[in-house]
Amino acid sequence: MLKSQPLNFLLVIIILASIGCKSYPTDELMDQTITRVDYGNIKYWAAHPEIVDPSDRIPASDKANDSDTGVDIFFIHPTTYTTYKGDLSWNADIDDQKLNDKTDKTTILYQASAFNSGGRVYAPRYRQAHIEAFYTEDRMKGEMALNKAYEDVSRAFRYYLDYENEGRSIIIASHSQGTRHAKVLLKDYFDGTELLEKLVAAYIIGIPVQREELDHIPVCQSSDDTACFISWRTFRKGHKPDYPTGGSKIAVVNPLSWQTSSVLEPKVKNKGSILRNFDKIFPELVEAQINDGLLWVNRPKFPGSFLFTRKNYHILDINLFYMNISENVVNRINSLQESSAD
Repeated sequence: MLKSQPLNFLLVIIILASIGCKSYPTDELMDQTITRVDYGNIKYWAAHPEIVDPSDRIPASDKANDSDTGVDIFFIHPTTYTTYKGDLSWNADIDDQKLNDKTDKTTILYQASAFNSGGRVYAPRYRQAHIEAFYTEDRMKGEMALNKAYEDVSRAFRYYLDYENEGRSIIIASHSQGTRHAKVLLKDYFDGTELLEKLVAAYIIGIPVQREELDHIPVCQSSDDTACFISWRTFRKGHKPDYPTGGSKIAVVNPLSWQTSSVLEPKVKNKGSILRNFDKIFPELVEAQINDGLLWVNRPKFPGSFLFTRKNYHILDINLFYMNISENVVNRINSLQESSAD
């Protein structure tokens, strides 16, 4: 079992806040040496059943989750390529060990592990787009970088289907940049295809997803719906960002009820959040309510929370509802397997 030191997941906030006029990605560094990633090589997977990795961890336990439900989780990690120093390519070097370690010790540990109750976790390394791809005024360059990143994700998923899946049901899970790619992946591989029958659910979190984004994959409406998708973006109660939220056009599922109702769901329904210390569970940390295309929560109180002044809780989208997600994954799997047995 990998022994990861409890890492301050909130450190990402400091990184993002410190972004200034440093070095920006350049066209000259756009291309990488590798033209096609070989996903038959285990080193190009951040999480995989054949390796011991942080996605195996269980909070507050020294054990790894090795249960096999007959379901696989394909997790697409968010942006960890956030540096603004040095010579930068628009897409990360997939062999950058420092960046890969950062990915493993943050999103793979603190996010991908939330889904391991559902079975085997697969998380490909990919040439993720630099965070500037989301903010650059040159939208063409940003989209080129994101499209290149998706090419790797799609190739990894195709490899998984061809050599790993063996007819198992699938959960798609993602956050932020990962969700940008997951939306395309769902359209390319599941929407209106036979593979949709194998989709337990898609947890595509952290960026706006329109209710009608997918033709044949609806928004989940209850805790045991299957072949549907779940999404939300978390903000402090009362806060609205200075850009259009999308309102009723945006799919929002409340992870304390797994419904799309705007009813306030109390803290007592929150079974546990995971913050700085992976081995400490904070039950009943936040309530949750859907408002105008957003998920509003109260300001969480935890050791050191007086330093947490942001109102956009993007990096905590999964962590605030970690234990609820873990439980819900199992619930949806049971629902799919029961319906298949009828």
